[in-house]
Amino acid sequence: MRTRVTDILGIEKPVVQGAMARIADASLAAAVSEAGGLGIIACGGAPLEWVAQQVGLAREKTSKPLGANVMLMDPNAAELARLLCDLRIDVVTTGAGSPSAFMGMWKEAGIKVVPVVASAALARRMERLGADAVVAEGTEAGGHVGELTTMALIPSVVRAVSIPVIGAGGIADGRGMLAAFALGAEGVQVGTRFLTVSECSVDDAYKQRVLDAKDSDTIVTGRGSGHPVRCLKNRFSRRVRQLELDASCADELEGLYVGSLKRAVEGDVDGGSVMAGQVAGLVSECGSAAEVVDRMVDEARRLGGGHLEALAALNAERAQLT
Repeated sequence: MRTRVTDILGIEKPVVQGAMARIADASLAAAVSEAGGLGIIACGGAPLEWVAQQVGLAREKTSKPLGANVMLMDPNAAELARLLCDLRIDVVTTGAGSPSAFMGMWKEAGIKVVPVVASAALARRMERLGADAVVAEGTEAGGHVGELTTMALIPSVVRAVSIPVIGAGGIADGRGMLAAFALGAEGVQVGTRFLTVSECSVDDAYKQRVLDAKDSDTIVTGRGSGHPVRCLKNRFSRRVRQLELDASCADELEGLYVGSLKRAVEGDVDGGSVMAGQVAGLVSECGSAAEVVDRMVDEARRLGGGHLEALAALNAERAQLT
C-alpha cells in the first residue's frame, strides 16, 4: 500500500510502531519493520550504550528502515542525537520539546524527522523547521498525552500543514486505520496493540492486563504536574490520583512516580504504571507483529471497499492545496 508516508519513510505499509519507553526495543522494532511497517526503538531515559546495542541487534534482524525516538527533554538528548547519526538510523521521531537544535544535523545525515504533535500550532512549527511528516497523537493514546481527541486533532493538523500526517491515539485495527485516513491521515501510529505480540518483551502479567482491559479501564494521572500519563487502573494509579488531590503529599507522590513504568514492565502490574491507551479494550489476542500489521491493512482495505488508496491520494492532493 503506497502513500506519501510509505514513500518518505521507505516502508511498504503505512503503519508506524509507537515509541513506548522501556518497551520498544530491538525485538519489537525489528519485527514491525520486517513486517513492512516502521519499527521504532524508544530511547527515552536509556543509556547511550543500550541504544547502540539495540540498533545493532535490530539491524541483525532486518535490513528494512528502522526508527528511533528522542525525548528532547532528556538530559542526554544532544549526545543521543549525534549517536543516531553515527548509527545511521533511518527515521527519528521526537517528543517533549523542539528538535530545532538537531534538525540540520539529522537532515545532513539523511535521517527523516517525524515529530509527535498534540496541536495544529505545534504541527505548523514543526513543518517550518523542516519536518518530513508529523504524528498527530490524540489523548486516547497510552503514556504521555495531550488534551485533544484523535477525532478532533487529525483534521485540524491536516488542515494546518502540507506535509503528511500520521494519525495516532485509539487505533488498534483496520477500522481505526480507515477512520484516520478518512480524517486526512496518510499513515497510522500504533502502540497499545503491539503490547501483546510475541516480540514485545514486557512481562506476561503486563500483556494479560491489556488483554483483560475493558473500554473504561484506563485513567490519566499527572495532570496537576503538567505531565499527564494514561495507564490502566490499578492500585498504583488509584493511589497516585488520591495523592494528587492532596497538595501536602508531593514528596510521596514523586516517590511513587520514580521507576513506576519499570516496575510494570517487569511484572508488578499492581504497583507499577501499566501504560496503555483507551483502545486496550479492543485488544483481545496476542499473535505476532506481522499479523497485526497485515490484518490492520487488509481490514482497512476491505472496510474501505477498495478506496483506502484513493483516500490516501486524495489526502496528499488536499495537502498540496493547503
